[in-house]
Amino acid sequence: MEIKLFCPGTIANLSCGFDVMGTCLDTVGDEMIVRKSNQKGIRITKIVGADLPLETEKNVAGVAGLALLEKLDADFGFEIEIYKKIKAGSGIGSSSASAAGAVFGINALAGNRFTRKELVQFAMQGEVLASGSAHADNVAPALLGGFTLVRAYNPLDIVRIESPADLFATVIHPQIELKTSEMRSVLQPMVSLKSAIAQWGNVGGLVAGLYTSDYQLIGRSLHDEIVEPLRGKFIPHFESVKKSAMENGALGCGISGSGPSVFALSQGIETAQKVAAAMRNIFEDTDIAFEIHVSGINSEGVKII
Repeated sequence: MEIKLFCPGTIANLSCGFDVMGTCLDTVGDEMIVRKSNQKGIRITKIVGADLPLETEKNVAGVAGLALLEKLDADFGFEIEIYKKIKAGSGIGSSSASAAGAVFGINALAGNRFTRKELVQFAMQGEVLASGSAHADNVAPALLGGFTLVRAYNPLDIVRIESPADLFATVIHPQIELKTSEMRSVLQPMVSLKSAIAQWGNVGGLVAGLYTSDYQLIGRSLHDEIVEPLRGKFIPHFESVKKSAMENGALGCGISGSGPSVFALSQGIETAQKVAAAMRNIFEDTDIAFEIHVSGINSEGVKII
């Protein structure tokens, strides 16, 4: 009748993979309780840790859940409690954690009618509410774990990629909010052929590096020709953080999602922690509050606690 979930944070885009690539974090995430109710529909009964709407149609978890409920044709409903630990607008998948957790929990209590991969299409409806775009680069890794590549959106075609064993993520979150919808508005609708070719090569290189556990190839591929030059200027000290991360051994460094969080991938936990210390040193000299996370890659996605 009731389950408690860990709803993981995610890093989307991964520099070169705008709207098509993402990965799932192991130590960063929300918690959620989903329970069956005799009353049809979905009710958000409690939100702790964030000032978010309880109205079902205004909450990403509610909207994603309603999309799934429409297909389930159930004669019962659900209540959802959300315990937010990922700040909204952080760039590490706050909305996708809620959307993914809601559809996973509802599906589990309804008899697992859909696979995790099939649940992505419902969770994407929550992203429409959050950002105005039905992108899957956060919700796919949140549900499937590991790394994911969205090969196509129509029809939805997602490839899950297992993470190399010694790959770790460092994420620094400056305590400012950059809304995904606003950060999408700064993007240019047209890109040069030269930039597009470079980006295709990097996406292919990143996928190949992940499959072959070629850490140096992964690092060479974590380069963004198209989005980072437009968004980086909105993130305080972005260039300094990136330079410091690379000087301290990171394979690559870039903007997490739409920012303001900045991520780095490293080979080995020791290097990831060294990168975290370097990032911390930069922001300790500012008046901007911040959080730093060091995490392995979550291979499971949303999980029952």
